[in-house]
Amino acid sequence: MNLVIKLFILTFFLGIHSAGWSQKNSEKLRKEQERLEKSISVTKGLLKKAKLNTEATLSELRVLENQVKYREELLKNFDSQIRSTELKIDQKKQQIIDLEEKLQHLIYQYKELLLYAYKHRSKEGQWMYIFAAKNYNEAVKRKKYLIKIAELQRKQKQIIVQHQRLISNEKTELEKEKQSKISIAEQKKIEKEDLLVDKKEQEINYDKLKKAENKLAAEMKLIENKKIILKQRIKEAISAELAAEESRRKANERKNTQKNNTNVATQNTTNSKTNVKGEKSVTTSSNSIASETPKKTITISETREVELNQNFESNRGRLPWPVERGTITEGYGRQPHPKLKEIYTNNNGVDISTHRNANVRSVFDGEVTSVLSIPGAGKIVIIKHGNYRTVYSNLQEVYVGVGSKIKTKQAVGSLLSIDGEALSISHFEIHQVSNGQINRMNPSSWITR
Repeated sequence: MNLVIKLFILTFFLGIHSAGWSQKNSEKLRKEQERLEKSISVTKGLLKKAKLNTEATLSELRVLENQVKYREELLKNFDSQIRSTELKIDQKKQQIIDLEEKLQHLIYQYKELLLYAYKHRSKEGQWMYIFAAKNYNEAVKRKKYLIKIAELQRKQKQIIVQHQRLISNEKTELEKEKQSKISIAEQKKIEKEDLLVDKKEQEINYDKLKKAENKLAAEMKLIENKKIILKQRIKEAISAELAAEESRRKANERKNTQKNNTNVATQNTTNSKTNVKGEKSVTTSSNSIASETPKKTITISETREVELNQNFESNRGRLPWPVERGTITEGYGRQPHPKLKEIYTNNNGVDISTHRNANVRSVFDGEVTSVLSIPGAGKIVIIKHGNYRTVYSNLQEVYVGVGSKIKTKQAVGSLLSIDGEALSISHFEIHQVSNGQINRMNPSSWITR
């Protein structure tokens, strides 16, 4: 009987562990579904405004491509959820079968115990069984045996009730999983229909843009030229900031050295005056003291810079987007053109399509170090976060100035709008300054998904 109880407990806990793992996997899939549905909602909103225009635009096409990509990912997510649900249904069915088999075995054993108890139901019979022992020790053992039988009978009844309850719960959960599978399948069907509509719209836009391929190529060349100018101006601005910082640092060092020399000279003069007349003056060479390296004093601003730098790094992957709502329509690095074959662009940051003239906001606390303007390419704001710089370009208006202290999500400007287009594009970059070198970072790995 003890073996049966142990096996039951082991099976019970294994079932709980398996159910827990399955639950975590389902929760992960549901969270991913929510993220994709949110992304689809954003792109749908952007496309709704873009469709007010009669002409197809490159930014609209890229937003639509994202919409198609998100829908395809969502369909894969639904497939994974359905497979996970089917697996859980199979597990539930098997658990019910195993529990029912064990229940039947427990009931059989319980019957045997009842039959034994019936045969020895009288107190006289129990006492006769004990008194029939050959000696005292055997009589004690027989008494303990009868108590143990009664205890096993009670426990067996409890286990049977527990099994019955477990079977009932498993059947309820099984029905829930079946309903969940039906619901997900319905969602998948709707999403598949929407995907076909988006793909048809995509084909129409491709046809529209195909007719203007020469115009696209010219626009592409113009955009690439603007990117080269933008890259150079940003590099020059950050280099100028670093040079100014180095100049201030050296000026402070010179000031500290001069102050140290003045203090030493004053101390030597005081020592000479306090010597008794006729005694040999013992002084320390001011040159030897001045040559000692002064202790570096860490200022409050330097401490804040270190903290800001560490906080920025610790928020990697969790920084907010530079716009409230949008979708990345051109990623970091070498990117293929969505329409022109064998044409690639080199992006130093990411381009985010958003609503026309949308506000651009800082992704972290910092200080504005540069505000630039490029003819035909709008304005640029550079914000310092310790050893990091975030760059916000393609701005029409700027709300901040050099030296402004900025808070996370604070608006720094509004985006340029292009005639005939319902969308604006935010260009966002992240740079790290290390040992005087400026290193570009992939913003996609810094902002939250």
